[in-house]
Amino acid sequence: MPKLLHLIVACAENRVMGRGGRLPWRIPEDTTFFHDQTAGQIVVLGRVCYETWPRVALDGRRPIVITRNRSLANDRVRVAASLADALTIAETLPGDIYICGGARIYAETLALDRPMRLHLTLVHADVEGDTFFPEWRHLTWREITRRTGADANFRYTFFELARE
Repeated sequence: MPKLLHLIVACAENRVMGRGGRLPWRIPEDTTFFHDQTAGQIVVLGRVCYETWPRVALDGRRPIVITRNRSLANDRVRVAASLADALTIAETLPGDIYICGGARIYAETLALDRPMRLHLTLVHADVEGDTFFPEWRHLTWREITRRTGADANFRYTFFELARE
């Protein structure tokens, strides 16, 4: 039986999750949540996400980068040509599988017919950006947990949603 997939993302109400290759906000509580959730786990991500996350191989994470650039592979980072290849590799490793972006990888994962969890930090604002999380609200989700938070700039809600 394949492992459960965990998608982890922060996006605004208008689905924006990035601007210019970076997050369009700085929410320390969300950053801490993201790093805590993914520590010690398998993280599947695209090349751009990999290049903008300097801590990806720290805290026991096992990164699998989806790219055709084989030169990114080293003793701490695996490379896969596709999401399917990345998941095949991930199934052989210990730990949970966290899908960490980008947009195309999230879209491909959401299209899979397999159980998954969506760890969503929904930022309650419309934010300017150029990278969007795929529409998820039309899919059948069961809410597992919900916790609200706020800082000086944003209100947000941490959701864990399940799709069986």
